[in-house]
Amino acid sequence: MLIFANMEIHSEFMRRCLQLAELGRGFVSPNPMVGAVLVYEGRIIGEGYHQQIGGPHAEVNAISSVAPADLNLISEATLYVSLEPCNHHGKTPPCSDLILQKGIRKVVIATLDPFIKVNGTGYTKLKNAGIEVVVGVLEEEAKKKNERFFCNQKENRPYIVLKWAQTKNGLLSAENGMPLKISCDLTNRLVHKWRSEEDGICVGLNTVRKDDPQLNNRLWSGKDPIRIIFDPEGRLPDTSKVLQGIQKTIVFTHVKQETRGHLEFVCLERNELWMKQALKILLEKGVGSMLVEGGAITHKHFIETGMWDEARIIVSDFAYPGDAQACTSAPILKLEMLSNSVRLGTDVINYYHKKEFSK
Repeated sequence: MLIFANMEIHSEFMRRCLQLAELGRGFVSPNPMVGAVLVYEGRIIGEGYHQQIGGPHAEVNAISSVAPADLNLISEATLYVSLEPCNHHGKTPPCSDLILQKGIRKVVIATLDPFIKVNGTGYTKLKNAGIEVVVGVLEEEAKKKNERFFCNQKENRPYIVLKWAQTKNGLLSAENGMPLKISCDLTNRLVHKWRSEEDGICVGLNTVRKDDPQLNNRLWSGKDPIRIIFDPEGRLPDTSKVLQGIQKTIVFTHVKQETRGHLEFVCLERNELWMKQALKILLEKGVGSMLVEGGAITHKHFIETGMWDEARIIVSDFAYPGDAQACTSAPILKLEMLSNSVRLGTDVINYYHKKEFSK
């Protein structure tokens, strides 16, 4: 019964760590979101989170936040952290060293860090130093919080979110691929929030030529994602909106072109694995997550190869009355992948999560 009570207490403080970690969303990728709290006799004396890439880690901010009157309590406090403390020199010193320097005697960790330079070494260092270490408190919640980071480490590619809007009768566009206004204003605002939360936003050439999108964040606070265009044959029109402004844009192509300003061309060999190679390059460039907004051919490729993690499908109450045979039909995902449905105005947003993919 005593162990159960302790686990309840551990869960309470770890849940606070996860709340703090969420504050870093959109600011720390491709690093993980991490929260930490220092607790002395049931009272939080310090808390912090990883606020920006290259900045102090959650443990550092939690310890730095302790009031002068409580500094003498740090060594007697329990440190809760939602991800294993790092044990390597990156942009900042190892957090495991700081924990040892402060004389903290107990550390509670939600989950180990899959990053190859950590991956259990932080835990081992603390244990070997005589610190009591508890691992696995709210582990699944912590992994879910950082599913993008875990995907990066395990799949060696960005976390991929597919997104499209379709009419009630399953269409993406009108006849001959002409654009249709499908989603409502409320949903459009939500989509811009999604854009602010991911590192990149991706479309294929046909979407650029027919819709001429800006692919930026105009309706929500926060950053613009990096624009990513798949243009195999180098046919991107010079007048395209995605080529304008200063927003960083990466174009993957088989045709060699000169990079200029914000616009980077990446020329890849023509083979069946070229998009997989493009994803690896994007991760190396710091794109830890990517929102794929179209079109049908691009979505189909990601679905058929299994290179996706979740999908957000906006289904309008509007049914297009034209010739469906001459329109572009929406991709189809298996119903068992549906995890949630939410109504927003005249739309229903269906959330899908991919099951384990196997060929």
